[in-house]
Amino acid sequence: MTQRFLTLLAGVTAIVLLMFITFEPVKAQKPDLWQIYDTALKSAKYVDLTHAFSPTSPVWPGFGNATFQPTRAGVNMPDYIDTGEEYTYADHGFIATAYHLPTDQYGTQLDPPAHWDEYGATISDLPATYTVRPLVVIDIHEQVSRDPGYHATVADIRAWETKHGRIPDGSVVMIRSDWYEKWTDVERFNRKPFPGVSLEALKFLHLEREILFHGHEPLDTDTTPNLEGEYWLLHNHYSQAEGVANLDRVPEAGALVAIGFAKPEGGTGGYARYIAICPPDWPYGVSVLDTPGVPLPVQPYPLRRDENGVLKPMLSGS
Repeated sequence: MTQRFLTLLAGVTAIVLLMFITFEPVKAQKPDLWQIYDTALKSAKYVDLTHAFSPTSPVWPGFGNATFQPTRAGVNMPDYIDTGEEYTYADHGFIATAYHLPTDQYGTQLDPPAHWDEYGATISDLPATYTVRPLVVIDIHEQVSRDPGYHATVADIRAWETKHGRIPDGSVVMIRSDWYEKWTDVERFNRKPFPGVSLEALKFLHLEREILFHGHEPLDTDTTPNLEGEYWLLHNHYSQAEGVANLDRVPEAGALVAIGFAKPEGGTGGYARYIAICPPDWPYGVSVLDTPGVPLPVQPYPLRRDENGVLKPMLSGS
């Protein structure tokens, strides 16, 4: 009986060892998302593709500019603050800012279909899958340097594919024109001619390559009299990014883009932030290893509001 048991035990042990040898390496080779973060994302280079917006930022003239002001008490709080009084560090321990935003089409944006279509999805309808996607950058900046009104074509897209392969479906395609460099020259940034994307190119990207959305550096898709590209996109229930920056600092292929935006219920535009996630050896950007984000840097001088209500570090009396 004992011998029979020992023989059975030896057999079971052999099976268990075989299972361990067979399956354990497979399990070890299957990383979870935290391992992906540690091995890939922590050392990746992050490049911000977003303008900080202010009361002096470019905007379509029909909307007007934002205003930034100190937040004031909306109600009377006995022994603390009176209605209409400004919150200050010295008297209340904190401050806040009141933003009057005349439009949600301001700064770097994400336009949902509801911007042009009364049956379109609003910004709060966009799914959570608008988060991380492959990033494609199609470079037309040399054409734009010769012709400021140049619009990206299907030929430009095919030239990218000849070099890098087929555009991944579900990706975000950004059109690099370097127009973002004129952001602080508000009059020139908004004035035609400026670069755009042709209707044929937009149709090719969506209908032939099935991308998530495209983005461009100006605040309009094109310069046609009726904005035919933007009309087609939003009436066919696609979205788009506008006012994108720093596309000259990211690779044409091989990066990801992280997409974040404000979520006002029923919003017709999104104050967006786009971050390119580039390979660790990319020359631009910062990594989590180099810039962990905690603690955040201390300002060199106390924060004070400039003439436009924007907080900036300032020497006393400046």
